[in-house]
Amino acid sequence: MAELFDIDSLDLEARGVARRHGKVVFVEGALPGERVLARVTRRKSSFEVAQVEQVVRASSQRTQPLCPNFGVCGGCAIQHLDVAAQVATKQRALEDSLWHIGKVRPEQILPALHGPAWGYRQRARFSVRLVPGKGGVLVGFREKRSNYVVDMTECLVLPPPISALLQPLRALIGTFSAPATIPQVEVAAGDSAVVLLLRHLAPLADEDLRQLELFANRHHVSWWLQPGGVDSAHPIHPEDEDALAYTLPEFGLRIPFRPTDFTQVNNAVNRVLVGKAVQLLELHETNRVADMFCGLGNFSLPLASRARAVVGIDASDALIGRAQATAAACGLARSAAFTARNLFEVDTAWLRGLGTFDRMLFDPPREGAQALAVAVSGLTPSERPRRLVYVSCNPATLARDAGILARDGGYRLLSAGVVNMFPHTAHVESIAVFALEPR
Repeated sequence: MAELFDIDSLDLEARGVARRHGKVVFVEGALPGERVLARVTRRKSSFEVAQVEQVVRASSQRTQPLCPNFGVCGGCAIQHLDVAAQVATKQRALEDSLWHIGKVRPEQILPALHGPAWGYRQRARFSVRLVPGKGGVLVGFREKRSNYVVDMTECLVLPPPISALLQPLRALIGTFSAPATIPQVEVAAGDSAVVLLLRHLAPLADEDLRQLELFANRHHVSWWLQPGGVDSAHPIHPEDEDALAYTLPEFGLRIPFRPTDFTQVNNAVNRVLVGKAVQLLELHETNRVADMFCGLGNFSLPLASRARAVVGIDASDALIGRAQATAAACGLARSAAFTARNLFEVDTAWLRGLGTFDRMLFDPPREGAQALAVAVSGLTPSERPRRLVYVSCNPATLARDAGILARDGGYRLLSAGVVNMFPHTAHVESIAVFALEPR
């Protein structure tokens, strides 16, 4: 039976939050300020989950979702919320996390960093399923909280040329000798090339390979094959090895990558983010800078063009090798050095052994940078970098680490703001600035 709920806010999964008899109720499909009729689908001792059945009083910020897959597809969560309101909601989530988890508040809120709201996603992983009951092969994202694949013919957050590949991919894989052995296709777009990475659990027949060639020529893409683990990925044609790259025009850089490498999915916002991070570090040409979780050198290489020396550190030997090669190709080998290290297992003694840094940048995965925050805080005040920029993809771990830096490291949280890297999703990307400057 549906019940009436008044919605106070959104949680980090973009569910409406209501309270009833001292218990939190997460209401899927509801927005702040709304009154809705919703049916409870899950009951726990400390919370409940419900699904909207009728919006009794709608928010002024509710909008009609553009994508026909919205509500079924697990990709987007808040297409029904105005884009500007999405950013404001994410900013509130960031500030709430910083205070409730880290017990810190930014002295200044940074303006949100924006990019295109649609057609922005340059990377995607499509699931593939043979479903005879739905006409054959399905290619797309998974349904919300399910392993089923959405029966989709387009995706509006993908660039139109990539979205247009969904139907042809279904037809292509349907012609394969063993379509049930194809679990996924990944797409990676650079500034001038698109690569499709085919995961296959059995060897491809000669006719399958011929069909891949015909598809590549017709749709102007390159194919990579992955018969095993990530290291088995390889291009069908060796000359496509270096086809993918993205540019950072502000710094005159071209950064090559493989389709299996981590890069940001939103190239337009990444360019803005990199420029902003470099600006917020307030670099001087004499500075020595550390870029932690450097990956391909997305921040390290721009920093090396402005600072005396940059040390990039990442756990991946492969990414470190590519960052070094790019630094050499861009004439930055003298100012940029790279080394491999698991940054989840470091301490103050290790950090001290790297020498003193004037500036430091963190760009960790969702797990955050707790060990690094503890290591930096363990340095003496004269050894600590005077300014630190933290790029985060998880407000909860950013808040935890911000609390460590403020409490144990003596850092002020000067500013923080959201980066709208993933419009229409609940994902909150952000950037924060810490300093040892006196009040």
